[in-house]
Amino acid sequence: MMKLDMGAAWNTATSLIGRNRDVVLVVAGVFFFLPSLAISLIMPEAAAMPIAESGDTEAMMSFMMSLYADYWWAILLSGVAQAIGTLALLTLLTDRMQPTVGEALKRGALSFPSYFVANLLVVFAIAIPVALAMVASPLAIFLVMPIAIYLAIRFSLIMPAIAIDRILNPLGVLSRSWELTKRNSLRLFVFYALLFVATVVIFALVSMVLGVVFAAMGDEIEKIGNAVVSSAISAGFVVIFFAVLAGVHRQLAGDRPEEPAEIIE
Repeated sequence: MMKLDMGAAWNTATSLIGRNRDVVLVVAGVFFFLPSLAISLIMPEAAAMPIAESGDTEAMMSFMMSLYADYWWAILLSGVAQAIGTLALLTLLTDRMQPTVGEALKRGALSFPSYFVANLLVVFAIAIPVALAMVASPLAIFLVMPIAIYLAIRFSLIMPAIAIDRILNPLGVLSRSWELTKRNSLRLFVFYALLFVATVVIFALVSMVLGVVFAAMGDEIEKIGNAVVSSAISAGFVVIFFAVLAGVHRQLAGDRPEEPAEIIE
């Protein structure tokens, strides 16, 4: 069983992005930046989260459910677009047959049902125990969360299994991710955590600096400017994260570390 080398996986990810940055920028802009920006502008209440500060979990959940009930259609469209875009992005970054953007998007759309069912199974496996624990007691949440995190890590290679291995059977997708991540859960957890922390720090610093500038220009400019910055950082994180998943998949699958071909637009 392959052991994860975080440095090698990161180098592969940056190489994949660097060699295909033009196409990556287009896909990231259309499928990640724009949907995220639209959600931010349509649902400004989600960014503010005023109830979260009170510590009232029940009230916060009620607020979020009300928000999703009002804007479910926007969340659904954004989620579908980002899922198809991610599958297409992984195809473009890793397929040495040099697919066009249109071909990659077609494959992403055709494999979306497999992605949806596989993720639905994972959500049930993780969310149901967490929900039951939240109802039971705060102590139960602390007991269940490590299991939920472990399962999330073991199933973190679902998208590469679909886009790169071209497995369309949802159970086969879950099995492939489970197999690849075997004996690498701790390394993957550290890798993902470092990436997440770095993104949070960058987001906080950029938002703090630009937030002051936007605030001086008026409420409307501040709202739009913060939404643009947030969406741009979010899109960048998504691209880097899934390029990292491609690098992790390549390494754990034992693929030869040859350079990927340039993408044909």
